Amino acid sequence: MSCREDLAHPCGNGLWSPFDPTDGSPEQCLGGMAWLPGLDHGDPLLTPSSFLRIGQLSNVDLNEDIHELETEVPRQRPNEIPHNEKLLSLKYESLDYDNSENQLFLEEERRINHAAFRTVEIKRWVICAMIGILTGLVACFIDIVVENLAGLKYRVVKDNIDKFTAKGGLSFSLLLWATLNASVVMVGSLIVAFIEPVAAGSGIPQIKCYLNGVKIPHVVRLKTLVIKVCGVILSVVGGLAVGKEGPMIHSGSVIAAGISQGRSTSLKRDFKIFEYFRRDTEKRDFVSAGAAAGVSAAFGAPVGGVLFSLEEGASFWNQFLTWRIFFASMISTFTLNSVLSVYHGNAWDLSSPGLINFGRFDSEKMGYTIQEIPIFIFMGVVGGILGALFNALNYWLTMFRIRYIHRPCLQVVEAMLVAAVTATVGFVMIYCSRDCQPIQGSSVAYPLQLFCADGEYNSMATAFFNTPEKSVVNLFHDPPGSYNPMTLGMFTLMYFFLACWTYGLTVSAGVFIPSLLIGAAWGRLFGISLSYLTKGSIWADPGKYALMGAAAQLGGIVRMTLSLTVIMMEATGNVTYGFPIMLVLMTAKIVGDYFVEGLYDMHIQLQSVPFLHWEAPVTSHSLTAREVMSTPVTCLRRIERVGTVVDILSDTSSNHNGFPVVESNPDTTQVAGLRGLILRSQLIVLLKHKVFVERANLSLVQRRLKLKDFRDAYPRFPPIQSIHVSQDERECMIDLSEFMNPSPYTVPQVTSWQGVFKLFRALGLRHLVVVDNRNEVVGMVTRKDLARYRLGKEGLEELSLAQT
Repeated sequence: MSCREDLAHPCGNGLWSPFDPTDGSPEQCLGGMAWLPGLDHGDPLLTPSSFLRIGQLSNVDLNEDIHELETEVPRQRPNEIPHNEKLLSLKYESLDYDNSENQLFLEEERRINHAAFRTVEIKRWVICAMIGILTGLVACFIDIVVENLAGLKYRVVKDNIDKFTAKGGLSFSLLLWATLNASVVMVGSLIVAFIEPVAAGSGIPQIKCYLNGVKIPHVVRLKTLVIKVCGVILSVVGGLAVGKEGPMIHSGSVIAAGISQGRSTSLKRDFKIFEYFRRDTEKRDFVSAGAAAGVSAAFGAPVGGVLFSLEEGASFWNQFLTWRIFFASMISTFTLNSVLSVYHGNAWDLSSPGLINFGRFDSEKMGYTIQEIPIFIFMGVVGGILGALFNALNYWLTMFRIRYIHRPCLQVVEAMLVAAVTATVGFVMIYCSRDCQPIQGSSVAYPLQLFCADGEYNSMATAFFNTPEKSVVNLFHDPPGSYNPMTLGMFTLMYFFLACWTYGLTVSAGVFIPSLLIGAAWGRLFGISLSYLTKGSIWADPGKYALMGAAAQLGGIVRMTLSLTVIMMEATGNVTYGFPIMLVLMTAKIVGDYFVEGLYDMHIQLQSVPFLHWEAPVTSHSLTAREVMSTPVTCLRRIERVGTVVDILSDTSSNHNGFPVVESNPDTTQVAGLRGLILRSQLIVLLKHKVFVERANLSLVQRRLKLKDFRDAYPRFPPIQSIHVSQDERECMIDLSEFMNPSPYTVPQVTSWQGVFKLFRALGLRHLVVVDNRNEVVGMVTRKDLARYRLGKEGLEELSLAQT
């Protein structure tokens, strides 16, 4: 039923064209506007009639089927998919972060005594410890496998190059290197493209969306974790310009989501533990801990992990959560440290706190003076400009991929092409370089002599012929004179474009380490230039400027400030550089934001995700709830006919997830005030358990459900098509009083848009009911109603909505 039949019709002329169910298109207004239902409620939304279908993006699979039990009709994909950046996808659902405080929930909470609450709190700490241990073990596995496989590849290629250098035929060495890279990357891309596309990229944008309240399909599943781990190993071994640290954040989040639920829906195993935490609110908190544990394992930075989760991830925070997340981060670092120390043969030393250790900077030899502060600020400006250029190029490249490279087979071919080109560029630059350095005292793992004299190695090979992590450490700590300025300049230029081309491929990979490597290269070049200008002054140490350049470049690309400052300090083990790193990062962010958004925010926008930022757009004061709400709203009576509920849930033109419950006599059409709110998932469970009685026996006691029945169905509630309701049962009645939330959040229709946004964002809501002065439902505000207004270059702009 529609709550208000007298609402003004959204189309100016109020006329409708016939709806043809065969073409899958929504009903069309004759006025040229289309009527699209929102996913979170019964709210039709206006959008331009030209509907756009987005293909698979770099990080998120937009072709996710809504109901796994339904068969998907095969569709022929066009060669080009038109895409508009000012678009908001209706495919993404929201998470129910607001607890439904119905009678069942309140009765259970009242039955729990103080001792039981203490038990629940202990379980939370146990889960955080398990998250830290398992995240650390996964990081160890990735590190050990990458080290062995990459070492094997580099030894084979090095022996081949040494063999053919003397007698000629280096073209075979190039072919071998390119073939090895392309073959390994092909396997890594195949498993991502065809098995789990959401495992592509670093996973940070997806986790950021999840913690913001957006349900990204498959993002925290066990299969995603397996593909992510295998994919990132193959990407790094395949020689791509990627790092293995970024995906640890996604891996930690998946581990946290799985452990906190005490079961695996992928393996169809339920261990009957941690049932209390089977709801979106609790799961979100543990995913925050998993993301922090991932950062901690990657960089050996537990405090930086907590701050990363706070700055980049979590949308909702409290004091108790901070301490538990820090505990998970510490456990993760300790686990990784212990296992890797045993693996490297120094069990009691605990010398491997993270996957990458930048090495300690000696502050006595490499201190900084007050005169260097302007130099650091200038480096921040350079980092911001280069970061903005990187993001702008990657933006246009991603748009090209969306339009033309949307087939999985094409994505695999592109990944192989990038791997082969990366190897070819590296080989050609090593071949053309005449930068020879003495081997004595060097820390190069695979010194390549090539055309250098005996006892010397090719300096360019240390940058390309190594994993990116080792190259970063070499640029930080190799003594002055280890690199020719021409070598660093050419490497910076080529690696910049290779890293930009690589980010967004259908492979599991991160952008942290490539960004640090680019910045370290031009930072060291900057330090060498300063040394020339100042005639070798002791303060112009190239290693110090390599560190500042790395921070500037990464800050200019991802726009992190607080967390990245602490991560860099913890990873270098030196607090001395805290202030200059902070200055560099702040400057890079300010300069970069002047041109374009950060890389993660840009990809979230390109994926058309309804992401809500911390604050409402500053120019939105003129709007009210009446202007942004969706109408009319599909409502249910407190005592409703089963057939009506089934028909509403089965309506294929919409996927409403929240229904206001109103008080009304079943035999009349007169609508009374709002009484509560009930979710689609709750109605599905009620129908599945047949919690209804015949019309003539409303006084009968219905089957008593418990919260356990709802938690057992979480998170994959069955589709309505899988629930059989007979014709006789359709005439039965269902009483929603016990299951609805009797106190949903509501606002008057004259509430300002800023007030609506603050209430919605701060409380993590999914539905906000708009009522009039008689408490009658006049509209509903959901995430998409708020996210479709964005601050553009010309002021407040409204995004188009499409079933992408």
